[in-house]
Amino acid sequence: MELNLLALETSSSRCGVALLRSVDGRLEVSTREHEGSQEHAERLLPMANELLAASGLTPAALHAVAFGQGPGGFTGLRVACGVAQGMGLGLGIPVLPIVSHLAVAAHVAASMSGTQDAPETVGPSDAIVVALDARMNEVYLAVYRRAGMADGESVWEILQAPLLIAAAEVVPWTAHHLPLWSAEAGQPLGVVLAGDAWDAYGSDMEHPAQWRRSPNAQRPEAASVALLARQGWLRGEALPPEQAAPLYVRDKVAFTTAERMRGEGGNPKAQPSLAPAVPQPLTEADLDDVVALEAHVQAFPWTRGNFTDAMTSGYGAWVLRREGKLAGFCVVMFAPDVAHLLVIAVAKSLHRQGLGGVLLDWCEQQARQRGLEGVLLEVRPSNTSAVSFYKRHGYLQIGVRRGYYPAEKGGREDALVMQKRFEAAGSDAVAGEGA
Repeated sequence: MELNLLALETSSSRCGVALLRSVDGRLEVSTREHEGSQEHAERLLPMANELLAASGLTPAALHAVAFGQGPGGFTGLRVACGVAQGMGLGLGIPVLPIVSHLAVAAHVAASMSGTQDAPETVGPSDAIVVALDARMNEVYLAVYRRAGMADGESVWEILQAPLLIAAAEVVPWTAHHLPLWSAEAGQPLGVVLAGDAWDAYGSDMEHPAQWRRSPNAQRPEAASVALLARQGWLRGEALPPEQAAPLYVRDKVAFTTAERMRGEGGNPKAQPSLAPAVPQPLTEADLDDVVALEAHVQAFPWTRGNFTDAMTSGYGAWVLRREGKLAGFCVVMFAPDVAHLLVIAVAKSLHRQGLGGVLLDWCEQQARQRGLEGVLLEVRPSNTSAVSFYKRHGYLQIGVRRGYYPAEKGGREDALVMQKRFEAAGSDAVAGEGA
């Protein structure tokens, strides 16, 4: 099969373009790079044209365009996403968003392959902690594990999707989560460190001696984006251009005038990530807040009666609060063999801070404690963010329920049925509504 794929990566000060060509099993990747965060917009397309011309291709020969979707600098992310979307619409080809942190992890795994310069390899027994400089003594952090190989390609497990965290919290946060990741992997995990934040905030991020530093892969590279995009293409994960979007995890960089007048100076900081985040049982006193949050995040929300019936029926129901305010909730029905996740939600203002993962992990822990085989749930296909969330946590689609959900104008929408079976290696899985 022939594939011509252009990849763009501008999430850092490096502006990179890669052209991947795959013909009859032969794979070639050529690149162009430029250093300078203020020149992404003017450099990106000329470098892309240079690569195409050098390969004897025209833009019309491209099958897809990929881009590093971040997280990273706001301007850089918009440049790569906008150019990819424009090319996709203009050429009538799909796009492939690639998380920039995963591109770093993939480069680390490929480069630490038992050579003289890097004698140690990266495998299923390693958690790759990617920490990229987010400025202001903060870090964009994500963690991955190469769970195995399939058809000659790495199979990646997301241990932690990208989040924003204070530089001083990265090492204790990682140490805190390492035992849980090891338990889920079924083996003790080592730690491999990658990303430019380890140098940018060295004094704040001093780490145990047994944690290994990657000798390279400090920032995302277009070539790694291209190789991951090829895997996504083969899995059928390409998207229509209009669905292209950057991945932001920092949603606020300055206080409003009103906030400054209240004495809030400087810059908004990442929320503390080491504060206890333990779900508590849902009580009658929580219902008003839960019903309000549910109505805010769902087009067809559960009613107060639905939540009351769930509590009366003995379903598992928990809330998660931050600074006294409701941050999220979940409701689970425990069947004889599996747990059925009925509803899970996080306040929109707190998305991409790991709280959905906290709730989901809690539901899985409750199911494990009851000796159940896994977790089952339904999700609307149109709720693409929820589908992606559950896939990142190891859930797989196992079926479809036709006309399951109410839709606009009296219509009905199918439900994707997804499941995570605890005994399956590398995570099999589910999707749920409302995350």
